[in-house]
Amino acid sequence: MKPVFHERSAADLAKAYRTRELTPMEATRAALTRIAELEPKLNAMYRVDREGAFEQARAAEARWEAGRPLSPLDGVPLTIKENIHTRGAPAPIGTRANDDAPPQPEDAPPAARLREAGCVILGKTTMPDYGMLSSGLSSLHGVTRNPWRLDRNPSGSSSGAGAACAAGYAPLHLGTDIGGSVRLPATHCGIFALKPSLGRVPIHPPYTGRVAGPMTRTVEDAALMMNILVRPDGRDYMSLPLQDQDYTWGLEDIDPRRIKIGFMPDMGVGLSIDREVRAAAEAAATALANAGCNVESIRSFLTEEMLDGVCRFFEARSYNDYMQLPAARRQKVLPFIVEWCSWRAAKFSGRDVMQAYNQVLAMREAAVGAARQYDFLLSPTSPILPYEAELPAPGNDSHNALPHIAFTVPYNMSEQPAASINWGYSEDGLPIGIQIAGQRFDDIGVLRLAKLVERIRPTQRRPTAT
Repeated sequence: MKPVFHERSAADLAKAYRTRELTPMEATRAALTRIAELEPKLNAMYRVDREGAFEQARAAEARWEAGRPLSPLDGVPLTIKENIHTRGAPAPIGTRANDDAPPQPEDAPPAARLREAGCVILGKTTMPDYGMLSSGLSSLHGVTRNPWRLDRNPSGSSSGAGAACAAGYAPLHLGTDIGGSVRLPATHCGIFALKPSLGRVPIHPPYTGRVAGPMTRTVEDAALMMNILVRPDGRDYMSLPLQDQDYTWGLEDIDPRRIKIGFMPDMGVGLSIDREVRAAAEAAATALANAGCNVESIRSFLTEEMLDGVCRFFEARSYNDYMQLPAARRQKVLPFIVEWCSWRAAKFSGRDVMQAYNQVLAMREAAVGAARQYDFLLSPTSPILPYEAELPAPGNDSHNALPHIAFTVPYNMSEQPAASINWGYSEDGLPIGIQIAGQRFDDIGVLRLAKLVERIRPTQRRPTAT
C-alpha cells in the first residue's frame, strides 16, 4: 500500500519521481488539496499560489521525463515563511501596519536557491508582527493554530511553517530564527528544525543572530534542503565560505562511543521548566548514554542579566522599527507588540543600549565556552508545553514576553548550530522536543547526532487535530 502524500518525505518523493511512481504534478495537486482541507482549521498560509505551483510542477515534470532534473529536490513541494522575499509576493512581516506592502521584485537568497533547484513553491506561511514573538498571533494573519490541538499555539515566529509541516502541507518548509523561531515551533509542533550557523545559509538582509533554516519531518529532508540553501549569494556580507560537502553524507555513520555531550536539563533562568518537559529531556539523555555516548550533566551558563540584556536588545531594535512608521501605521501594529517594545525602550539611553549589547556579547562568550569541552550540548528546546492559541506570548505579559527563549536564544548570539527534534509526548498527547547544539560551524555534526536521536527515540505519532 502506497503512503498517502502528507506522510511522504522529500527523499521519498524524489525517489518516486525517479521511478515514475509519482509525478511532480500529482504531488503538487495532493499538497494543494491538503492545504485546502486544513486551512480553515489551522490558518498556516498567508498566500497560496496555485497557478504558480502548477506551472513550476509542470516544468519539473518535463525535466524528470527528460532525465535532467535540476536537483534531487526538483518538483518537491514546499512553503516559505512570509518574511523571506519571493518574487511577485508581498512581505508585510506579519503586521497590519504593512498590509499594503508591494510585491517583491526578486527572491531573497534562500528562496532563490530553492527555485533554482526546481522546488515547487506552494506559497507563503504566516508569522506574528515583525517576527519578534514566539506566537501564532498576528495583527495581519490572525491566529495560526497547532495541528496537535487547535486550542494550542504552534509558537513562532515561524508559526505557519511549523503548523504546515506538522499537518503535512508539504515535506519541506523554510523558516527564520533570531531567538528560537524555527526551533520553538519545532518542539511545539512535533517536527525537526535546524538553526544553522550564522552565515551558513545566505540571507538578505543579514542581521545579528538571524538565520534561515529548514523545517521538516525528517533529518534527512533537512540535510537535503541544506545542500541547496548553503550555495553562495553575494548579497549576504556575513555569509560563511562555501563548504564543498554533501549534508546527507555520513548521516548514519556517527560513532556514539566517540561523542561527548553536556546535558543541561534546566537553564535556571526564564520560565520554570515543566516536569514533563524535563522528564523527556532526561529520557533522551539516558537513551543517548545507553547508545554509547558519554553524557555529563552540566550547569547552566546563562544568567538573568544575560537573558534580560538580550530582551532589552530586541526591545530597542523593535522600538526603533516601530518609531520609523508613520503615526497612522503605528495604530495598526498589534497592541501587545507596541507595549512590549516601548515600555522600557522608549526611555533607553545610549548607555542602556550598550549595556544590553554587552550582555549579548557575554551570552555569546558563555555559550561558546560551555560547548568547549563537549561535542554537543543537549537540553529541552522550550521549558513549557504548547500554550493557548490566542495569546501573543506565554503568560500574556507584555513586560516579560520572552522568558521562554532561554534555551534557544544563546545559540543565535553565539552563531552555533542548533536543532530541535521531537522526542516524546506529554500525558495529554502534546509533542515535546529536545535541542542539540553543536560547536560553531559544525552543522553537519548536529544533523548526524539528530539522526541518531531519530533512530533511538520512542515511536512517533501523528497530529491529532488533522
